[in-house]
Amino acid sequence: DTRNNRIQKFDADGVFVSQWGMRSLGDGELSLPLDVAVAPDDSVYVVDTNNHRIQKFDADGVFDNKWGTIGNGDGEFFNPWSVAVAPDGSVYVADTRNNRIQKFTSEGVFVTKWGAWGAGDGFFMFPPGVAAASDGSVYVVDSSNHRIQKFTSEGVFDGKWGTEGTGDGQFRSPRGIAVAPDGSVYVADE
Repeated sequence: DTRNNRIQKFDADGVFVSQWGMRSLGDGELSLPLDVAVAPDDSVYVVDTNNHRIQKFDADGVFDNKWGTIGNGDGEFFNPWSVAVAPDGSVYVADTRNNRIQKFTSEGVFVTKWGAWGAGDGFFMFPPGVAAASDGSVYVVDSSNHRIQKFTSEGVFDGKWGTEGTGDGQFRSPRGIAVAPDGSVYVADE
C-alpha cells in the first residue's frame, strides 16, 4: 500500500488480516514501499524505496532484519523498486537508479551484482522489476530499453526479448514481471 507507507495482508478471499508499517526511518517503518515478495519460508521482504533498503518481516509483520543504505557500493541502493525471492531463498533486488540487480542471501548478505547503464546485453536503463523462476532463472524488466532480459542465478546473460512498440511482443516502458510455476512469464506493459 505504497502511498499509505504500509503492507496489508489478506486471506485468499480478500478478507483483511493485518497491516504493518508507517512513514518513517525506524525498523519496520516504511517510506514508499514499492514491492513485496514472500519467500518459501513465509518471510516477507519489502522494498523500502525512499529509505534505500530492504526490510524483512515474518508472516505476521514482525520486523526481522533490514539491509541497505543510499549509495552505489555492494549492498547499497539508490531507489530500489522491486524484490524477488528464489526457491532457494536467494533475494534479488532491482536497484533501479543504480541500473543493476543485486543478489543477497535470505539474511541480507551481499552475494553478487550485475548490470550498468546502457543498451547492450546485460545492461539496463532503469530496471523497475525482477522475478525469480523455479529453475533459478532471473528475469529483469529493462524499462527504458523496452525489453525483458533473462539471466542465470549468478547474473550470466541468457537472452532477451522485446522492442519498443504496441504490437505483440513489444513494450512501452514495461514495469512489472512475474513467473508462473510452469515457466510462463507475465509482463505489466505500461
